[in-house]
Amino acid sequence: MAASLVRSCCSRASRAITTVRFMSNVPEDTVYGGPKPQNSNQRVTLTQLRQKHRKGEPITMVTAYDYPSAVHIDTAGIDVCLVGDSAAMVVHGYDTTLPISLEEMLVHCRAVARGAKRPLLVGDLPFGTYESSTNQAVDTAVRVLKEGGMDAIKLEGGSPSRITAAKSIVEAGIAVMGHVGLTPQAISVLGGFRPQGKNIASAVKVVETAMALQEAGCFSVVLECVPPPVAAAATSALNIPTIGIGAGPFCSGQVLVYHDLLGMMQHPHHAKVTPKFCKQYAQVGEVINKALLEYKEEVSKHLFPGPSHSPYKISSSDLDGFLSELQKLGLDKAASDAAASAEKMDHSDSPSSQ
Repeated sequence: MAASLVRSCCSRASRAITTVRFMSNVPEDTVYGGPKPQNSNQRVTLTQLRQKHRKGEPITMVTAYDYPSAVHIDTAGIDVCLVGDSAAMVVHGYDTTLPISLEEMLVHCRAVARGAKRPLLVGDLPFGTYESSTNQAVDTAVRVLKEGGMDAIKLEGGSPSRITAAKSIVEAGIAVMGHVGLTPQAISVLGGFRPQGKNIASAVKVVETAMALQEAGCFSVVLECVPPPVAAAATSALNIPTIGIGAGPFCSGQVLVYHDLLGMMQHPHHAKVTPKFCKQYAQVGEVINKALLEYKEEVSKHLFPGPSHSPYKISSSDLDGFLSELQKLGLDKAASDAAASAEKMDHSDSPSSQ
């Protein structure tokens, strides 16, 4: 009797422990709102990027701002997807990156996170959200991960305060990508979108700034609009990957904006903001314009929608009842037009009209 009681108690305890063990897994999988799990079977990890860098394998990165482009980037197997503050110019139509807000960036981040399941996701910290203090910088970075669904953040510049901000964010447990050379958020100081590193002092500053960001704990540094020898020097001096954009072929990887590399933009505004270093791998903008013009023409000539794009039918008996109800409501013209449209669609569907 005692042995039976002991076995019964042990059985209940075992079931209770099993239940608790299962319940303890629930918050991690269903409640946690931070970055996506860095599972190498599902998402590119920092470890994988470091391995590619050590092997000398180029890293691919594309800047995107919404769900459809993120899906394409995911399908193509791109390593890193950057949600850039360049959305201000490319998507919102501003002349600079400065106006975009953190709230707007978070919307873009969430959309990309829903579409890109494989690439490492990096979100830009927009201008005005990390310069005031290290507390502000860390708070903003936390929001980009928790609310935006990003895996890491990127910040621009190499001034002492920004180096400190990068270090503080890293110490908070958040991966940081640096950005030197042309830093679009600093155009007020730079005097416009101007390449950097074109003289001795500027070239040395690019390399030293990149090294300072590495020392602060950044896992990678973007080099934008600098001469290839300067980018090569920075890449050689660093132990972390460099990602070039308008910086020549000697970086550890390359990044371009989705819309730019696809040649999507034909409007004069986008011609103005599309950089000359960008290679267009397609002329998607021309295809879009052609499709829109064809759509406009077919609608104007009553060619669209035809029977094949009008799939929803009403039976003859229901149509007769519908016409009768319209007449009871005094809507004789509406009934007449409905009857005429049904006859026209029937005629279009007949074999002789094909």
